[in-house]
Amino acid sequence: MKATILTIGDEILIGQIVDTNSVSIAKHLNAAGIVVREKISIGDDRAQITGAVERALRMSEVTIVTGGLGPTKDDITKKTLAELFRSDMRYDERVAAHVERMLAERGIDFNELNRSQAMVPACCTVLFNAYGTAPGMWFERDGHVVVSLPGVPFEMEHLMQDEVMPRLKARFALRQIVHRTMITAGLPESMLAERIAAWESALPPYLKLAYLPNPGAVRLRLSAYEVEGDAAAREIERQFEALRRIIPRNVIGYETATMQELVHGILTRRGLTLATAESCTGGTIASRFTAMPGASAYFLCGVVSYSNEAKTKLLGVDPDAIARHGAVSEEVARQMAEGARRTASADYAVATTGIAGPAGGSAEKPVGTVWIAVASPSGTVAVRRQCGSDRGQIIDRASAFAIALLRDCLNGN
Repeated sequence: MKATILTIGDEILIGQIVDTNSVSIAKHLNAAGIVVREKISIGDDRAQITGAVERALRMSEVTIVTGGLGPTKDDITKKTLAELFRSDMRYDERVAAHVERMLAERGIDFNELNRSQAMVPACCTVLFNAYGTAPGMWFERDGHVVVSLPGVPFEMEHLMQDEVMPRLKARFALRQIVHRTMITAGLPESMLAERIAAWESALPPYLKLAYLPNPGAVRLRLSAYEVEGDAAAREIERQFEALRRIIPRNVIGYETATMQELVHGILTRRGLTLATAESCTGGTIASRFTAMPGASAYFLCGVVSYSNEAKTKLLGVDPDAIARHGAVSEEVARQMAEGARRTASADYAVATTGIAGPAGGSAEKPVGTVWIAVASPSGTVAVRRQCGSDRGQIIDRASAFAIALLRDCLNGN
């Protein structure tokens, strides 16, 4: 079963808003065993809408359209679909009463523009929108379904969940789609692919593997399309267990698992404490830990020592070390971590110092150079990492590398 998602609105094309609707719709459809073959965004143009829907009707059994259902002249989706399906318009009394009641509660007059919301194509099934004034619409042609939904995300979400998905499940005999994602860290995508090549080659033909790199991690997603769900899920689990034996130190967890969640669990279970000392990462590491419930059990404090003066006054970094080696150096990173651990009386402390750019780099220390250190009861470990060239990317990657180094130190690696 194939589906097309069509989002309509000039505001999407000019970057004024981010299209979150297609993401949500795709999740609903995939969970029901409907494969999304493409997602398209177009402007508020009658010819474009007609062409896109006609094409979708040829290529997919299900088409979900969002946007362009408001009462103003630039919202043309409803009239365009009526023309496409060769339908007259009719006045829906239930929609009209609902719109009038909603507007009255907000002290807004029920004028002609608002009354037009109750005009719907006579050939469609109206999907009642309890949270807005624009109803959803369900069309059918030659066994194919086209659903038109409002572009307001929470209205669309309500209609997808309460109206569209139950109807699709009743209308079509659907088979399952199974996805499972393993989160790995410590191996770049190319090295990971090389390490697991034999395992990947031996996968059953109906299982598809996708590599999804993120800063500091690579997600491995196994997917089975239009299958008997329980058997496919069991096989995916068996394959991932085999993969765990190949890369035991590189597996963080599954689905949305993060390195900080893994470290959070280790610190909590062992009753250990943590402090951070950050320069180039600007508090990102501390933020990743304190965003998790329960962090107060182990997280003691975080210092953002951006200036050299702060490094010396707050963390006890030797000014001579900065003068001799520079703020971005192994010596300074080590002293930052040790100073944070000493000041906070923490079991572990992690520190970062680097060049986030865009300026400040040199031939010896280019932009993206970051020194990371972890101080622990058994000593201090420091590593140098090259974290890219974009400022945001550098901060993201350096934070991920730092938390991964902390994990390794906690595990004695």
